[in-house]
Amino acid sequence: MAEIRVSAEREYTVRITGDWRGDLSPIASKRDRVAIIYPATLSDSLPSFSYSNTEVLLLPIPDGEAGKSSKTITYIWDQLAKAGFTRSDLIVAIGGGTVTDAAGFAASSWLRGIDWVAVPTTLAGMVDAAVGGKTGINSPYGKNLIGAFHSPVSVLIDASWLKTLSDRDFAAGLAEVIKCGFIDDAEILNLVSHKSLSQIRDDNSLVNNLIERSVTTKAKVVSQDFKESELREILNYGHTFGHAIERVSDYAIRHGEAVSIGMVFVAELAAAEDLIDSTLVEKHREILRGLGLPTSLGAIPGANNWPSLFAAIALDKKSRGSTIRFVVLNEIGNCGRLEGVTEEQLKSAYEKVLS
Repeated sequence: MAEIRVSAEREYTVRITGDWRGDLSPIASKRDRVAIIYPATLSDSLPSFSYSNTEVLLLPIPDGEAGKSSKTITYIWDQLAKAGFTRSDLIVAIGGGTVTDAAGFAASSWLRGIDWVAVPTTLAGMVDAAVGGKTGINSPYGKNLIGAFHSPVSVLIDASWLKTLSDRDFAAGLAEVIKCGFIDDAEILNLVSHKSLSQIRDDNSLVNNLIERSVTTKAKVVSQDFKESELREILNYGHTFGHAIERVSDYAIRHGEAVSIGMVFVAELAAAEDLIDSTLVEKHREILRGLGLPTSLGAIPGANNWPSLFAAIALDKKSRGSTIRFVVLNEIGNCGRLEGVTEEQLKSAYEKVLS
């Protein structure tokens, strides 16, 4: 077991544990009401919850990006209202990144903010969505455009959940782990290099080490810059183009798959500006391909529509006015910003990841 402290708007612990239910019990049993928000796909496998003198409300929501909608949030608000939830009550998010984002946003907005606990069930949720207090839902115009910063009171990571994931979903989560390797912790890249996906999955010690290292990177960053004024932007390495891919494809691919392509795209963009060399660009492709992650757009729906992709890039949260900005590498573990990128520069990098 490991504990990692995060100091943002409040201090809380990310606990890497083998008993998430046992760790949740003392937190939940102190509340009058607890809402368990989870993906409907978990309904048949969710354990029972019973705490003395605590009313438990079960709220299934759609899984995947469909759950990150205003319709879902309105449903949660209505159920909380009917159950009489007050500021002293608790929301528990059990699920992947999308459930964590939506449940956290519901907690941030109900009565201007109530406590919540994250119990991530996917690798992406464990190393990314559950840590840092970014909550939100999607707009028809882009991903995560509606949201709030609202830290959980606790994060309970139990790697036993990962046994339920498909290889595709596990690999998609590894994209966020690899991102942490490129922006901060080079040892992550060493640990995954020259290993197959199955070799990583079958090594529990390695998986827990990768989770702990990735969470440590994120905790360090968000503790210094909770509301993403500058430093925290590095956690979005590869995400600007990745979010655009998700948007134009109508979320036909996993978030991590889009981020994988997005990291190669921004590496090509940085190389064209002589910020990094071609060897580092190829290192991106080598590591990601080795784990079965995509490094080109291939047959992704909508990916051959450059005007739509460019429009989605321009809506990215890191843009300032009409200036498009990208997080780039100067070297592994050292990030910079590329600002004022022209459409011609972007299209040149796009063509390098098109096929």
